This record gives sequence, C-alpha cells and structure tokens, in this order.
Amino acid sequence: MIAIIDYGMGNLRSVQKAFEKVGFEATVTSDPNVVLAADKIVLPGVGAFPDCMRNLEQGGFINPILKVIADGRPFLGICLGLQLLFTESEEFGIHKGLNIIPGRVLRFPEGLEENGEKLKVPHMGWNQLTLRGESAVFEGIDDGTNVYFVHSYYVKPDDEKVVAASTTYGMEFCSAICKDNVVATQFHPEKSQEKGLQILKNFAGLKA
Repeated sequence: MIAIIDYGMGNLRSVQKAFEKVGFEATVTSDPNVVLAADKIVLPGVGAFPDCMRNLEQGGFINPILKVIADGRPFLGICLGLQLLFTESEEFGIHKGLNIIPGRVLRFPEGLEENGEKLKVPHMGWNQLTLRGESAVFEGIDDGTNVYFVHSYYVKPDDEKVVAASTTYGMEFCSAICKDNVVATQFHPEKSQEKGLQILKNFAGLKA
C-alpha cells in the first residue's frame, strides 16, 4: 500500500490520480497509524516550510516518517516534501526540518540571469534534468528530460553524493536526491506528463 501523507498542504489528489494512471493504488491519509502500516510513503507539499513542519508535528507524523525511513521502506518527497527532509530552511527565518538529509534550504538569489535575461523567482515552468549516477527511480528517464517546477527555494545538501539530478536556472541547483530508500524531487512528477508518470511508476515498483 502506498500512503500519501495528508497534513493539510499540497495537491494530494493529483498525486493519487497519477499513481492510479500508472496502475498503482495510493491512499491519501491524515492518520499516522496508516502511514506506519504502509509499504511506501509519499510526502508531497506546497506552501511555506514553517507551516508544513508545524502541520506535520501537530498531525503526529514526524515519528512515523522517521520510523518508516529507518525501517528501509521506500519514501518519496515531492517539492516541499524534498525540502522538509533537510536540516533547516531560511524561509521566513531559520526553521528546523526533519534532518534526514543534512543540509539547508535556501532562497534563489536576486539578480539571476540566463543568456543576458533576468530570471524571475519563483522558478516556474519546464526545465531540464541533468542526471547524476544511477537510481532505480530514474530508470527510463533520459539526461535532459524536461520536468515541471514551481519553487522559490532550493536545497543544498552537505554531501553532494546524495544529488540524483541537478537543474540550471541562472545557477545549478539540486533538483532530486537519492539516499538509500529515500528519494525526493524538487519538481512535480505528477505534473511532468509521461516522464513524470514513469518516475512515479518506478517508485511504486521499488522493493523495501
């Protein structure tokens, strides 16, 4: 069973429908006990980092998330669900994250440029992945594949070895991480058409 954590933030139904489209049932749940019992966990997210951390804590999800990851069960973070895995974020002050991946969440700097044009923040729309290393979740995904982003903050891991993909938007940033049973993407697979669905299918097929 795939459990999609409902902590009051994120377009959960679109993620659920995307799994259904590739032939896997996924349950949207606000019950921490369902998360504890699941075979695979998905943590989506949109909104502000401190609000999401507060909602996870108030919903009783932090210990279940840590246990599921410690047990070696496949875990997927999407967008803010990637950022929450990190040590801390500078969004609206300094706020502690889950500290599963050592590193920080930073805002894109002002004055980013590409080909002489000033870039807007948030980074919104289609952009390319540069894949690093091998990950089962990215099987069938080509280097240079376009995926869909909406974000003003990016992650900076302490250990570059966890970076599974990077993307350039006036600067190179980490757009996906993979460490043991944990994979997370800054982009939205559920909004990234065929290639995004392939990533979700690959995740759903992982063995614990």
